[in-house]
Amino acid sequence: MEKLLIEGGRRLAGEVRVSGAKNAALPILCASLLSPDPLRLTNVARLNDVGTMQKLLAQMGVRIDAASPGTLTLDAASIDWPLAPYEMVKTMRASILALGPLVARCGEARVSLPGGCAIGQRPVDQHVKGLQAMGAEIDLESGYIAARAARLKGARIVFDLVTVTGTENLMMAATLADGVTTLENAACEPEVVDLARCLTMMGARITGAGTSRIVIDGVDRLHGAEHAIMPDRIETGTFLAAVAAAGGDATLVGTQADTLDAVLDKLREAGATVDVRGDAIRIRRDGPLKAVNIRTAPYPGFPTDMQAQMMAVAARADGTSVITETIFENRMMHVPELQRLGADIEVEGNIAVVKGAPALAGANVMATDLRASACLVIAGLVADGETVIDRIYHLDRGYERIEDKLSALGARIRRVG
Repeated sequence: MEKLLIEGGRRLAGEVRVSGAKNAALPILCASLLSPDPLRLTNVARLNDVGTMQKLLAQMGVRIDAASPGTLTLDAASIDWPLAPYEMVKTMRASILALGPLVARCGEARVSLPGGCAIGQRPVDQHVKGLQAMGAEIDLESGYIAARAARLKGARIVFDLVTVTGTENLMMAATLADGVTTLENAACEPEVVDLARCLTMMGARITGAGTSRIVIDGVDRLHGAEHAIMPDRIETGTFLAAVAAAGGDATLVGTQADTLDAVLDKLREAGATVDVRGDAIRIRRDGPLKAVNIRTAPYPGFPTDMQAQMMAVAARADGTSVITETIFENRMMHVPELQRLGADIEVEGNIAVVKGAPALAGANVMATDLRASACLVIAGLVADGETVIDRIYHLDRGYERIEDKLSALGARIRRVG
């Protein structure tokens, strides 16, 4: 099993380009199921989750052409098998995003209950309730969601809680429904907006994406389109946090800074200088790191997907940071591994109190989920000596060649067998 070996203590400097967003690419790949015409996507990151989604769509009958790196053309003219089997989706929760498009286009779907990171329950009941409100008959049987509908009907759907994948799934389903669908308490994340842009290019009628109320006026048919996947704001934030923690002067290009306001504010508060110019973000940190308090929240609040990375920054800051996780009930599993590196962290419930340590020491650690992996990479970059990170398959789900990009900034990091 592959591992990452990091020799810490080096400042980071240089320039690196951010990849396309994983969390935007996955629903947009599923959007190809909505039309018999080709959908051409650019700025697609080479990630394990993206590869898994391509295999899933291919077994349904979607023809996929990867003519050049970062570019995919998906042709769903014929969907032979509207099934997402457990064997293919057990490692990736985003498989649930095939449910809405399949029911809308094919009138039926059978999708395995999803897997992915073990960071909390993340129930799919909001997806099911929404489709039922649109007239679908749904059965839960042997670990699968089986859905049927001659044609979905427009409906007013009020989410019990903010759900990104629920918003995306029902927004896609509603594009081909008969009538108007209104999603209340919808997720406002930039990835939802990017999906809406792509669907609109395909002929969908959507207003309100990026707000808590999205209105979709169903159409009879969607057509082909070309769409560039938005930059990955979590990859951007991860590299910014790495530079803040290790010190240095680096520029990230191909970014979208206005999707990261909450993260940029906390990095500045922690003592980094952050400048934005066009699609580039420059970060410098020469002085001491300062403690920061963080509370995760749905967008535009501080993203839960950056909580672990900022905890690694706080582990070396002067003073005490309080980090409160409000989105997932089991997203502190990286704490014991940070403690192995010498971090002073106490957890009570969903609150971590982080007392900045004068130094961290390299050790063997194990990744427990995708963002915990990134957290340990950042901690390894600032630790004295050598850090070895095991189970980095988690990391490969959401970061494209992270060791190559960090090496370009001067880090001593390499992948070993």
